[in-house]
Amino acid sequence: MPGRRLVAGLTLGVAAGEFLCVLGANGAGKSLTLHTLAGLRAPAAGRVRLAGRALGEWPRRERARRLGLLTQVSEDPFPGTVLDAVLVGRHPHVNLWNWESEADVAVARAALAACGLAGLEERAIDTLSGGERRRVALAAVLAQDPDVLLLDEPQNHLDPHHQLDVLKLLRARADSGRAVVATLHDPALAARFADQVLLLYGDGRWSCGDTATTLSAAALTEIYQVPVEEVLVGGRRLFLSD
Repeated sequence: MPGRRLVAGLTLGVAAGEFLCVLGANGAGKSLTLHTLAGLRAPAAGRVRLAGRALGEWPRRERARRLGLLTQVSEDPFPGTVLDAVLVGRHPHVNLWNWESEADVAVARAALAACGLAGLEERAIDTLSGGERRRVALAAVLAQDPDVLLLDEPQNHLDPHHQLDVLKLLRARADSGRAVVATLHDPALAARFADQVLLLYGDGRWSCGDTATTLSAAALTEIYQVPVEEVLVGGRRLFLSD
């Protein structure tokens, strides 16, 4: 709705080695927040900083080496192979007018393997399933090898097995020293994998902090407008709604 204030006065910091999950109902401003952090839209007030420097002050190529974005919907505007699509992630590292090196190809192949797509390098993109395309898009961001990964619903189109694999992969990236920010729909997965959560209420309000203390049944009940109950199963936090 025009004029609606979704996120107001957001103060947020994500350090190297941290995994932050963004949770909120549909239309609460999750994608808007991620796009603002990525520099696709200007904040209404304040600044977004990357490594202590205003985002707009970074040269585009240098910024692309440090900041990667997976959008909610990934498109393949040009025909090509799976390997071609993932090599796009290496472009910030390739000098102008040069081709990708053998090292770039090796990075792309490793990213595909990490996403469970080894052996599909020569497949045409338009022959893949929706879930396979989603993992190819993620592999391209991994091949980009940025310090900060911004991921808008990385589990889109994925079955439960691959959803867990992707979150384990992102957790490993954070553990290796990257900063990871991802929007999710499942609070149980946020509780399992994230160090911090950002909760968006859709009316300008937000809360951010350690997952253990900030993510609660009471907060989720308010966000999703349904009664939510927290239970422990096998030592893991689950959130059930009526």
